[in-house]
Amino acid sequence: MATLKYSRQRETIKNFLMTRKDHPTADVVYMNVRQDNPNISLGTVYRNLTLLADIGEIQRLRVGDGVDHFDADTSPHYHFVCTECGSVVDLEMDSIENITEIAGANFDGHITGHVTYFYGTCKHCTQKQKLS
Repeated sequence: MATLKYSRQRETIKNFLMTRKDHPTADVVYMNVRQDNPNISLGTVYRNLTLLADIGEIQRLRVGDGVDHFDADTSPHYHFVCTECGSVVDLEMDSIENITEIAGANFDGHITGHVTYFYGTCKHCTQKQKLS
């Protein structure tokens, strides 16, 4: 693979993601990045997010809401998705890496990994429901 040419816009996008724990969509990235870089286009943001995800520098999360979310943390970890507000956050928990072994026990192939999302209602939405 050829060496990737440096891009100030790509670096700005990646740095923005590194400051976030809420796993923003491309639109949210665009709206925030353009505050410091008003000439950046939405297409540039989408292309760079796709490239960064494809080369493994960020994670693209597809949580079932039809929109890609992005995470600068590429270490193995799990995510919680609120079914009320759609927020996506890191879930602090012990590893369940053994799930790959369990899944492979009756499978005639080789499983190399897994993606796991947990769904429910976040603290904010739960509190809001109690007040209703």
